[in-house]
Amino acid sequence: MSTKALTFLIAAIIAIFIGANSVYIVNEFERGVLLRFGKVLQADLQPGLRFKLPWIDQVRKFESRVLTLDARAERFLTVEKKSMIVDSFAKWRIINVGTYYTATNGEEARAVRLLEQRINEGLRNQFAQRTLLEVVSGERDQLMVDLTAQLNGFTQTSLGIEVVDVRVKRIDLPAEVSGPVFSRMAAEREREAREHRSKGKEQAEIIRADADRQRTILEAEAYRDAELLRGEGDAKASHIYANAYSRDPEFYSFVRSLKAYRATFSGKQDIMLVDPGSEFFRYLKNSNGKP
Repeated sequence: MSTKALTFLIAAIIAIFIGANSVYIVNEFERGVLLRFGKVLQADLQPGLRFKLPWIDQVRKFESRVLTLDARAERFLTVEKKSMIVDSFAKWRIINVGTYYTATNGEEARAVRLLEQRINEGLRNQFAQRTLLEVVSGERDQLMVDLTAQLNGFTQTSLGIEVVDVRVKRIDLPAEVSGPVFSRMAAEREREAREHRSKGKEQAEIIRADADRQRTILEAEAYRDAELLRGEGDAKASHIYANAYSRDPEFYSFVRSLKAYRATFSGKQDIMLVDPGSEFFRYLKNSNGKP
């Protein structure tokens, strides 16, 4: 290879090396700052292909998407001086890259520490203004809204960070007080169970008494209806007997006498002392029944 060709090759390599260090790319999910001798020359670099002075300028890139801060569980006190363990998390993102770099030196871990301190302080203040019931159920959403607004008042101007949302994952009682609380809850539930059982027994007695009353009424009404039907049947039978007797009284008297004889002499051991001239034997003496 000639000296001219070698010189050209070296020059091309140097040009490529200088060009590679003069060009940088910021992706659509990134933001960056351009530094010159360690000072911010251009903040909030937008996505795209850009140029810089090689070896003099330096580019720092940061995540522009929403990030998650999973805070450690901390002990807080309510306005009633009741202690509780709160586990929370926050969603945040960088909105001012220059401020973010100046405040944190571009270190995400440092930004997380600063933000976690502010979140814990804000949660402590918010919990100290509310009761346990309000924190657990009634005003938790409002607490998160107030805390997010309070944090953004500081983080946006001081850290270049926007807190998107803060949420409480879990609220627990400390171990030293959870036992007595659970015991009180169990006693309360037992009391409610006894109350429900006593009410159930009372209702059962009322239902049983009503069923007995209805049974008595039904039996009385059924007996009344049966007696009415029996009376009507007896009346119709008497009417039929009277009609039959009025048609042939002598025959009716004869049939009745035969039934009486059959009933009287059905038992072989029966003994009856009757005057032979009694009216009872008139059909035995004479088939016409005449004396």
